Amino acid sequence: MAYTAESAWNECLAIIQDNVSPQGFVTWFSKLDPVALTEEDGESRLTIRVPAPFHYEYLEGQYNLLLRSTLSRVLGENSQLYYEVVVLQAPKPNPEHKTSYKVPASTDRHPEAITPPQLTEANTPKVKSNLVGSYTFDKFIVGDCNNLAYSASKAIADSPGGTAYNPFLIYGGVGLGKTHLMQAIGNHVREWKPEKRILYVSSEQFTNNFVRAIQKNQISDFSNIYRQIDLLIIDDVQFFGGKEKTQEEFFCIFNELQQNGNQIVLSADRPPKEISGIEERLLSRFCWGLQADLQPPDLETRTAILLRKASEIGLTLPGDVIDFIAHNITKNVRELEGALVRLLAQATYSKQEITETLAKQALKDFVQRPHATLSIDRVQKLVCEYFGIDQHRLHEKTKKREIVQVRQLAMYFCRELDYTHKAIGLQFGGRDHSTVVHAIKSVNNLIETDINYRNRVSDLRRKIHFLSD
Repeated sequence: MAYTAESAWNECLAIIQDNVSPQGFVTWFSKLDPVALTEEDGESRLTIRVPAPFHYEYLEGQYNLLLRSTLSRVLGENSQLYYEVVVLQAPKPNPEHKTSYKVPASTDRHPEAITPPQLTEANTPKVKSNLVGSYTFDKFIVGDCNNLAYSASKAIADSPGGTAYNPFLIYGGVGLGKTHLMQAIGNHVREWKPEKRILYVSSEQFTNNFVRAIQKNQISDFSNIYRQIDLLIIDDVQFFGGKEKTQEEFFCIFNELQQNGNQIVLSADRPPKEISGIEERLLSRFCWGLQADLQPPDLETRTAILLRKASEIGLTLPGDVIDFIAHNITKNVRELEGALVRLLAQATYSKQEITETLAKQALKDFVQRPHATLSIDRVQKLVCEYFGIDQHRLHEKTKKREIVQVRQLAMYFCRELDYTHKAIGLQFGGRDHSTVVHAIKSVNNLIETDINYRNRVSDLRRKIHFLSD
């Protein structure tokens, strides 16, 4: 089929629309226009126009893999995406004047770079690391929610294979920074130990590569390549679940790398013991080194993230706007970044000054109805009344199970109301933040495993939220 720029881009949009949220599609893709489709040196080059530099930077940072894989599906492997970036200027009293510049999409994130590397004549793996250069330690905001994972990642990056943290497994929900930390390890090692062979790959890509190796009768080549990697980074290992042959191959690769002192870094969306469909022997190996979890960022960390991200795109935000976003978008870092860029897009396209009023309008789909926060003391009293115990018992050093569970649940609800781990610990008998983190994990575990407990938590939550409305 002979494509025009418009028909090729429309076909790309149809694929993209199935792979992003409706909100993300409208914000980031509906305003892109195809400019030209050319053939140069046997390469198809599609140029699309983006309305502002920050729009281009966000596409490169968040959607480059999707754009590259989509373009490959439509125009073939030998294709390249280019951006024509519009620069808006408004010199008064002249009417708006537009200039633009053209830039190719980066190719170091091309998903096909993750297909099985080729062996050279010397039988040494020649691999692309698949690292994204922008994921570095100095761009990672550290707080109570991620301090252990960050500190361990730094130690591993300084001495890959030389610590007790091998393997190192980071787990946590979506958008909390797992990929950032893993890639930061790789980027640090690549900078300071350039002789090291590094490979970042998702579990899905590992599986696809293995299947292709089976189809081409190249399993020994596939295995040989992975066994010679000095730093192997596997993202989202929970997707190995149910893939028996892949697990068996990875088990063998894992054993050899670990025995040879080569560093293995893994991530998952939950603790290993909660991952289903993976053989016990492989799960046990995931637990050999160190496991570190990432929690949703607390208020202080969210504020720091917003200030850093705003600074990176040359934006100064009023304090009330920062406070509004930080207090209302609490789940993960990705939502914070998306909210900030959505706000900037709204201000740019509507030519309005960024204010709290504009933020509330632009981010109404991001935020839930705000609650008037109850005090920690009031939460303690409500929970204690519900279970029929005296409030002062929550401050005691007792390990009686019935008291511990009530105290943990009260801590859990205080965290839901956005109090920091430190603030909660201080008002529960001067306990440290790690005790609070453990309490929240314990409550979450019981919610998932005990239906009666889950029903009591839901009942209590309704009472607390009713009083905080």
